[in-house]
Amino acid sequence: MDVLRGLRVVELASVLAGPEVGRFLAELGATVVKYEAPSGDVTRGWRLQNEDRSSSISAYFAAINAGKSYETINLKTEEGKAAIHEILENTDILLTNFKEGDDEQFGLSSRELKSQFPRLIWGKIGGFASEPSRPAFDVVLQAETGWMSMTGQPDSLPTKMPVALIDVLAAHQLKEAILLALYEREKTGKGSHWLVTLEEASLSGLANQATNYWMNDVVAQQMGTAHPNIAPYGDLLPTYDKKWAVPAIGSHAQFQSFCSILGIPDLASDLRFRSNIDRVSHRSSLIKELSAASSKLHSEVLSQKCHDLRVPLGIVKDLGKVLSEPTANSIAVEEEMDGRATKRVKSFVARKL
Repeated sequence: MDVLRGLRVVELASVLAGPEVGRFLAELGATVVKYEAPSGDVTRGWRLQNEDRSSSISAYFAAINAGKSYETINLKTEEGKAAIHEILENTDILLTNFKEGDDEQFGLSSRELKSQFPRLIWGKIGGFASEPSRPAFDVVLQAETGWMSMTGQPDSLPTKMPVALIDVLAAHQLKEAILLALYEREKTGKGSHWLVTLEEASLSGLANQATNYWMNDVVAQQMGTAHPNIAPYGDLLPTYDKKWAVPAIGSHAQFQSFCSILGIPDLASDLRFRSNIDRVSHRSSLIKELSAASSKLHSEVLSQKCHDLRVPLGIVKDLGKVLSEPTANSIAVEEEMDGRATKRVKSFVARKL
């Protein structure tokens, strides 16, 4: 897709959130030039233990920086400061994730850029809204904004998510802001500057967990995969072939169908389980009953029966299986970067109908 062809993007961002926005714009056809400090983006060195080191491109770097061209600039020098101003003369979008105060130090204040480049759209990624000078990485925000306190099985150590989800959330927020800015510029001819902090993006993703606290004074705890408001939803049920089934039952009609599939239709009329709130209240007993029945069915049989009766259910798959399937490969992009063959998932997967 090349709807942004002709737009010029300068990326002065590193790590994940900012570069993910640049990757998105590149996938839509924009020309994205990533300007790195002389030391390079730190993620060039973020490699797995046995990863190929013959290229300057790590798999991590490739995941979020494909589709761009790369230059080096030292914004700590007067030459670098002058160069970036010259570059911005022909730039539509600037992406940064500077530490607090660095933009001023590099001669890139919002006031100055608005005066010099009135059509420029500047997208900034920040760390903490509450403490702007505090260093921020994804796992720090997962800890500080409640995600780790909710993640993992009851009584286990707090657990981080295996993807830098807070960075991804912040990137999506900034993508939306930039698209709004482009729309606004079409109408007014004026650019605009936008800031998304990891902290606020993380908090905005708390969704129903935040509402459960503010409206019901319920502090979410570690529940494994279970949903606090719905049962059985997210609960792990064993299958005959030693896999895990994950139902997502949203109505009593679905629960009745699910019980019939498991061969225990009378369970749906049990007074403990006759409504969602009853099932949530008696969750432990419910999962014990369901597990005893699900363990007698092969995962493929259970999955197919649920599919036939339109009962939402998934089987836990490892990432190797997921990424070898047709759907995953249909949104994969293969590209050579610095002599290394790379493969990554697309940033933008919406299809125009």
